[in-house]
Amino acid sequence: MNHLPEPTPSPTTVTRSGPLTWVQQWHWFERTIPSPRRVNPTPLADHCHVPPPATVADIHVALASLTARHEALRTTVDPLHPIQHVHRADWAPLPVDYVDVPATDADTLEAATAALAARPIDPERNPPWLARVLIEAGKPRAVLMAAHHVVIDGWGLAVLINQLHYQLRGDDAPAEASVHPLDMVAAQPPERARAAEREWLMRLASNPTGVLAPFGGTDNGEGRHRLQHRSADAYDDLDRVARRYRVSPEVAVLAALAHDVATRTGEHRFLASVVVSNRARAVLQSSIGVRALTVPVQIDLRPGAAFGEVVASVAAASAAAYRHGQWRPAELVAAQARMDRRRGVVTVPTIEYNCYSWPRDYLVPAQNTPPDGSATWISSAPDEPCDTLYVDLSRDAGVVTLDVTVGDHLLDAGQAAALPVRLCGLLRALADGAECPVPARSLAPAASGWWRAPQGWVCLTKVEDVLRGHPGVLDVTVAPSGDAAGEGDEPHLVAHARVAPDVTPDDLHRHVLDHLGEVPGVLTPGRYVLSPAGLESGRLSDRSRTTTGGTGTLRVPSRPPATDAERALAAAVAAVGPGGPPTGSFDSPDAVDMNRCLADHGVTLIAIPRLLALLHRSGFTGIASDELAGTASLGHLAAALEPLPPRAHRGGDTSP
Repeated sequence: MNHLPEPTPSPTTVTRSGPLTWVQQWHWFERTIPSPRRVNPTPLADHCHVPPPATVADIHVALASLTARHEALRTTVDPLHPIQHVHRADWAPLPVDYVDVPATDADTLEAATAALAARPIDPERNPPWLARVLIEAGKPRAVLMAAHHVVIDGWGLAVLINQLHYQLRGDDAPAEASVHPLDMVAAQPPERARAAEREWLMRLASNPTGVLAPFGGTDNGEGRHRLQHRSADAYDDLDRVARRYRVSPEVAVLAALAHDVATRTGEHRFLASVVVSNRARAVLQSSIGVRALTVPVQIDLRPGAAFGEVVASVAAASAAAYRHGQWRPAELVAAQARMDRRRGVVTVPTIEYNCYSWPRDYLVPAQNTPPDGSATWISSAPDEPCDTLYVDLSRDAGVVTLDVTVGDHLLDAGQAAALPVRLCGLLRALADGAECPVPARSLAPAASGWWRAPQGWVCLTKVEDVLRGHPGVLDVTVAPSGDAAGEGDEPHLVAHARVAPDVTPDDLHRHVLDHLGEVPGVLTPGRYVLSPAGLESGRLSDRSRTTTGGTGTLRVPSRPPATDAERALAAAVAAVGPGGPPTGSFDSPDAVDMNRCLADHGVTLIAIPRLLALLHRSGFTGIASDELAGTASLGHLAAALEPLPPRAHRGGDTSP
């Protein structure tokens, strides 16, 4: 069986090494995701102005001083194992360059910062940051900095730039050494993490799915919209709203966003994933290391409630989520994938909310300046749709900036552009004293062909399309159960399928599970996925044995690998699984069940880079790292594998 070699000894420049923290593990894995599907920007980037007396030499000295102070600026990570190495302060030249510009106005700074953010950073071999000095008429005017998310988070980059500016201004007081994530590894209590994991899974299981999909977007959406809206007026309005309700501006915007979703959809209970900096303790205030993490905030609004009650509810839910501040993302994502596959439910939060925004290199500056002084940029890119509404907030220099990313099957271009404008309008009304109660019903009608299931919305035509995609399915009709649910039974869907003799309910069940989340609009709340029981007279009746709480288990027959690609994938899974081969495999990859997902075999995020390396060594490619973190079965993944192209002979041309 193939096993990867242990990591090579660290170079002599390393002063100490250790595991990545749980928060870092997600970003370490995320760097392997193809960039069009990556959610968090890598690298992060920002800038500061240079005070007049400072020279290029002063900037160089300041950056060297900060490198000596912050171990994160001289940390590298292992490519295949979740390990980080801290190097000596002089281990590498400072990654700084100098660019002459005709002017350093706002447009130039934004374009230059986005350009620096687009430059790749290799956190495995080089310093995890870059700096660029903009020089105008022979004098330094601004310093731009970019950092890799696996070592430095957005809050940390802001701390770093503030310290750079203070030092250039001559106000930098002696500071203690920054706390490095390695210092926090021992503060990751596994008992608390397991309790937090159980609560997070419970929240995911008890919230509806598909909240936004029936109320906007376009049929067969094939891209995502990325938009940035900036408003000077909203800055003062937000301050007034925050003071009125005695909450932070960040909580006020999250409450306004929740109010808008409830107003549009009529759903009063849904899930938001909120990014927090997790720097409550004073010792962490000056740390630039990765502390920010995502916590699930369960939005639960009362129809007719005034906005003050909305704010209080969102603030209380946020505080409850923050108390479970440390997660085990590698284990948590696997646990969620197992839960989703067994219940037949893909759990997607309605909102992803981050209290920090950044320049986006893919925004095309099609500038529009309305009479109220707001500025809007919008660009739609033909990459894969995202199933969640991402909203990022920042307040800087008297301007509120809202970054929006959303798949066009959820919100089309016009709806995406209207969202931040509508949020700013709500802030204006609240600042002027309006109560803005939550409507009892949706103000926007759901699109035709959608059905409200007990745990969310289902697109009936998409379900039929997925089933028709299975070989041997001749015809299928999907409809709500109506009054046929039986006494005390919840509503469910019934799929009547006419199939070839060799197609079994198990085949269709696996097919539906393997396509969850892959087709825009296919959302699967509880009691929705076809169960393998009940094939009578060519009809498959959907009566899933899974409860909405996720206590049931869908039983699918075991299947060993049959093709070369399946055997290669099975061998890789057996090699990287916990403790070696999975239980009952008898050290043979042939015993790996191809009808189960990767998480069912105990493989977590931190093992995926090694698994991909083993597949590459076996001569196969074609699977992206984020696909391995989902609910697809190993057989479905193996079908996407492709042989590596043959290498050219030495001295010849490389293969395309």
